[in-house]
Amino acid sequence: MLIAGSVPGMVAAQPAASDTAARSSVAAEIRSAASGKLRDFYGTRGYWPLWSDKGKVRAEPAQALLTLLDSADQDGLRSRDYDARGLLRAIKEADASGDPKALARVDVALSKALAAYVADVRRPSKAVKMRYLDPEVEPQAPDAAEVLRAAAVAPSLASYVEKAGWMSPLYMKLRAASGAYATRWGGLPAVSVPTDVKLRPGGSSGEIAILRHRLGLADGVDYDKALVVKVKLFQADHGLDADGIAGAQTIEALNRGPGHYGRILALNLERARLLPGPWVRHVEVDAASARLYYYSGGELDGSMKVVAGAKESQTPMMAGMIRYATLNPYWNVPPDLVERKIAPKILDGATLRKMRYEALSDWTADAQTLNQSEIDWQAVAAGRRELRVRQLPGGNNAMGKIKFMFPNDLGIYLHDTPDRALFAKPVRHFSNGCVRLEDAQRLGRWFFGKTPTAESDAPEQYVPLPRPVPVYLTYLTVVPTADGVQFLPDDYGRDGE
Repeated sequence: MLIAGSVPGMVAAQPAASDTAARSSVAAEIRSAASGKLRDFYGTRGYWPLWSDKGKVRAEPAQALLTLLDSADQDGLRSRDYDARGLLRAIKEADASGDPKALARVDVALSKALAAYVADVRRPSKAVKMRYLDPEVEPQAPDAAEVLRAAAVAPSLASYVEKAGWMSPLYMKLRAASGAYATRWGGLPAVSVPTDVKLRPGGSSGEIAILRHRLGLADGVDYDKALVVKVKLFQADHGLDADGIAGAQTIEALNRGPGHYGRILALNLERARLLPGPWVRHVEVDAASARLYYYSGGELDGSMKVVAGAKESQTPMMAGMIRYATLNPYWNVPPDLVERKIAPKILDGATLRKMRYEALSDWTADAQTLNQSEIDWQAVAAGRRELRVRQLPGGNNAMGKIKFMFPNDLGIYLHDTPDRALFAKPVRHFSNGCVRLEDAQRLGRWFFGKTPTAESDAPEQYVPLPRPVPVYLTYLTVVPTADGVQFLPDDYGRDGE
């Protein structure tokens, strides 16, 4: 790896006229050196240099870029393709000579390297299946000129490059944590621990000796304090109850081996790769951890818990544009719930009116309301007739007061909910695929700049967003923590795909 600070620092400030003259000389040389998309970028800024100032290469942004390029293996790329060491030599030579032509060549070379790296790291993997609903969210090959313009207008070029502002912060945290995980667990022996025993603190046996070896501890047969600490650490990192006891689940996780977890880490990095950077105003929903994040202006504006789909009705991986909100929404009850929950109550003497439901003739926008008495409820309860039933707006409506729509044929959307107890649960996979929001009003204020309020009690009031906002539904079974990463249960069974 390149050593931090290995790019020489800038010299002391020079008179303004001298600074301008130096940069003008470099700009004149860039006019001759830049071509193609790089010329498009530099041309719009009068060929003014991006990476140099006062006759020197700007140390902090250049070092940030070299560090990224030199660690490109963490992105599944080949760091040698970007020749960070060659760039470093060119920087030192240009700084030593102060030659405008050398500085121009370095400036163009750094810009070319940044554009190439961004294009490569933003390229989506074929291993991840994401459904795109709108052309605005379809992955596009980054244009070199646009990549460089985004870097040039960032408040701090060094910070933008260091944080890889074109990537999701979740991706960058996972990227950093994957290296820490490999250091902590990747090099340990891939030996199998016997599965027919439960190993506890205070014990002493040959099986414990194998467990110690698997976790990289000194040879021995005792389940001592050092082993308890290491088992707890492994459990915490792998989504297990950190009790320090090597029970069946812990041993099963150990026996999957370092290679298994390396593959899962790589897969999750590919999933996170599909998310936009924080300079794009957007919403991310991670179904695995049941959390939502929303970004704009290069920052995380907020996050909240959500309830995602159950194993039998999974929240899909998809991306689209949230275009409008619906206030006082209906809830179209899934037909299987009508069969299992509503029809038996009607047969027991309940009424749709008192339960605040209504039955409709079909699923079209022009469906007619049906009288309860004209429906064969025995057939509905037996599954011989599929009936459309919707819950009327109100305090107990499953949609709450508002839902946010990104049109799709699966009927997936983000919505409010009156069922608050589920947000206290550590695992929140209970919905029929839609995403229930912990604080729909807060998200609404972020969308609209004010609290969206219904004009009346009328149902289904549609309010277009001032500007459509991209939403990405993803599935990250590895999440960054303060100390590294934590593997979450693969409730949807997608990690083996």
